[in-house]
Amino acid sequence: MSNLDQGEFTLRVGDGIGAFTPEEWSQLSGTSNNSPGYNPFLSHAFLSALEDSGCVDRKAGWLPQFLRLEDAAGSVIGAVPCYLKGHSQGEYVFDHGWADAFERAGGRYYPKLQASIPFTPATGPRLLVHRDWDGPAVRAALANGLRQLAGQLGVSSAHSTFVNTDDLPAFTEAGFLHRIDQQFHFFNQGYETYDDFLDSLAARKRKALKRERREALADGITIDRLTGSALTKPVWDDFFTFYTDTGNRKWGRPYLNREFYRLIGERMPGDIVLMMARRDGRYIAGAINFIGSDRLFGRHWGCIEDHRFLHFEVCYHQAIDFAIERKLHVVEAGAQGEHKLARGYLPVTTHSAHYIAHEGLRRAVAGFLEHERNDVAMMSDVLNEHAPFKKSDC
Repeated sequence: MSNLDQGEFTLRVGDGIGAFTPEEWSQLSGTSNNSPGYNPFLSHAFLSALEDSGCVDRKAGWLPQFLRLEDAAGSVIGAVPCYLKGHSQGEYVFDHGWADAFERAGGRYYPKLQASIPFTPATGPRLLVHRDWDGPAVRAALANGLRQLAGQLGVSSAHSTFVNTDDLPAFTEAGFLHRIDQQFHFFNQGYETYDDFLDSLAARKRKALKRERREALADGITIDRLTGSALTKPVWDDFFTFYTDTGNRKWGRPYLNREFYRLIGERMPGDIVLMMARRDGRYIAGAINFIGSDRLFGRHWGCIEDHRFLHFEVCYHQAIDFAIERKLHVVEAGAQGEHKLARGYLPVTTHSAHYIAHEGLRRAVAGFLEHERNDVAMMSDVLNEHAPFKKSDC
């Protein structure tokens, strides 16, 4: 484990989540399901499953380089989940154009540093702070440490994606460029039932969603919501078949393997709910969701039979049902997808931070990001105008 100078603190670089005990990790922001703001993707269980399954390692192009910030007594006061990467796959914030331009000009873009949760387009803390420590000071040390690590390794850049707004000031003070993008989230306005949500929609939109949900289940399909001990091996086998089918079609090969799903099923079953569609006595489709302290995170979907509107039912409507029943405030339905707007998911700005070492590339990227921010903001205004809610509720 190497060290980086951070004044009163000691910043070490470890080879993954194994540089922390589960007890140490659980004291950091967003990592424990017993604390407010819990994000299941930041849990020791999730991150260790990625590593132990081999989904994240040198061969996969995600070499763990976790930052561990310690006080004078050697106690952990901050951390950054970070990876040395040889590609830009599995990030959902796209910098392929930057890489191509830099390499055409004779530069070397890869490897780069990526401070994020692999394969997971969900906003959360990236500069993790011990619950008993001053947030701004620790975040500043971590952001500067990430930039310092990029210099020590001689890489082109350091990136942190799906950053929460608490972390942004530390990143920008450390010289990172600010980028924005857009997702679609459902916001639970204190609804008691799904019908309460429907009542908030314009009449034509409400009628369309009712018809859509009826038609999705018209072929004798029923939906099971499975969590905890109901996540058995046969259920995971079925879901992995669905996930693999989608992964093969979208990415050429799935990012996650069967062992990963076995491990999260063992280590965090209470933080997972599978929406599984059944027809003629067997499961034909499913979607996986992760449960945080105040929100539901929708992730992967797949199917072995095509039925009209079934994707929308399993991924979006069932998630809203579950959030209302559990009194969760938000459903994050993953990356992109303007089709979510008609189903009650509103545009939300997401944030990332990018340190570019080469001055010429940095200037070019900064100019690009300025135009991109304007475009994203303009699109958000347009999309909000087409939200399905009654105008008085917008």
